[in-house]
Amino acid sequence: MQITEITGFLSFVLAQVQEQSFISYLQQKFIEGGGFMWPILISLVLGLGFTIERFWALTRATVNTKKFVLQVKAALEKGGVPEAIKLCENSRGAIASVFHAGLLRADEGLEASEKAIMAYGAIEMGFLERGLIWISTFISVAPMLGFTGTVQGMIQAFDAIKEAAQISPSIVAGGISVALLTTLFGLIVAMLLQVFYNYFVSRIDRIIADMEESSIELIDTLYEMKKK
Repeated sequence: MQITEITGFLSFVLAQVQEQSFISYLQQKFIEGGGFMWPILISLVLGLGFTIERFWALTRATVNTKKFVLQVKAALEKGGVPEAIKLCENSRGAIASVFHAGLLRADEGLEASEKAIMAYGAIEMGFLERGLIWISTFISVAPMLGFTGTVQGMIQAFDAIKEAAQISPSIVAGGISVALLTTLFGLIVAMLLQVFYNYFVSRIDRIIADMEESSIELIDTLYEMKKK
């Protein structure tokens, strides 16, 4: 038992040392990358900030669509449109907001309800997509900053060769290595944010599809109620 505990402790210590070494390595490369590493880092921080905000917003906008539609239908059968409106007011999510807008116009006819659903659906779509443009911007800006930093680094490398009055492998390799760091970090930031962006677009498309399908079910339910 003691040998197992010692082995586990040594593994933990080794992992901590490796983690600290990796962080130190990143810090070293960040400093070597020069001034353009800072705007790339700012792009990453701001992009992740918008990513967290969109993740929270889309989580609140997502509900179990089938379950909610069944609840609305049950409320319509139990207490009519006022009961369904009350249910929507006490529910979160984009679908609940769209249903609420349509039910408020139910007394004016199915056409008015359908127009209200379409209009508010477009508004909700705008809310869902809000902030994505900034993530997309940082996806484009980060690699461009990286390329600009690389160009600057290459210029400095050639200036160093000019001052040394010789093409030394150490001067050339060192200068180019430092110059390419900004491109590397810029591409990493862009790829990371691109993964989140694609995830959000896919999730928004799914919410919109559920919204459209459930809205058709609501209109059909109201139509059946009018016939009775």
